Amino acid sequence: MEAAARSFVRTASGESSEPRGSVRVTASNIIGVEVLPAILTEFRERNPRIAIELALSNRNQDLSRRDADIAIRMVRPTQKALIAKRLGTVHVGLYAHRDYLARHGVPRNLADLSRHAVIGFDHDQSAFRWLGVDTAIMRDSFALRTDDDLAQLNALRAGFGIGGCQVGIALREPSLIPVLPQSLGFRLEMWLVMHEDLRGSRRTRVLLEFLAVALRAYARSGKQR
Repeated sequence: MEAAARSFVRTASGESSEPRGSVRVTASNIIGVEVLPAILTEFRERNPRIAIELALSNRNQDLSRRDADIAIRMVRPTQKALIAKRLGTVHVGLYAHRDYLARHGVPRNLADLSRHAVIGFDHDQSAFRWLGVDTAIMRDSFALRTDDDLAQLNALRAGFGIGGCQVGIALREPSLIPVLPQSLGFRLEMWLVMHEDLRGSRRTRVLLEFLAVALRAYARSGKQR
């Protein structure tokens, strides 16, 4: 009921010749902190009457309950009554800070990783299931274990060791150097999702279309070479 009430307030805030009102967007922590700020800043300059509510979580918000108006997801949505646009593929690879590699050397193959400080998961093994290896053994080999994507990224930036990073993020930071780019990496699909009941909301459509263009560009920028 609380989520429905918030949705009603957003819907009832009205439209005019210039889109106005609130739009609630949900995304993962890493996308919300590392990718969206610049995109939303540009959107705000063009649409000053639209207020954005940003809900960050690595758990998918339920759009059918109207917990949010727009969702950016890294898996294909399966719920009914949703409009989904596939934006592209986000590439993830191994990286290390140049200072770490200067101190400890560059691994030449996967076996070399055992001699390095690797940043990895704590309990959430989902990102590694595609490898088809014993994740318990993997976890034991990590020098830093955390399920917080932002903690992993900032440990990488601090030179703690070698860890995964979205290529589109790493390309913005010359100090992050690819490690074994031909041997290890994976891809995530990026989807933009809206409930079909919001087709008539002009402000929601305006933001949805803006995000689609900007996030497609982000996905293209991160294609591994």
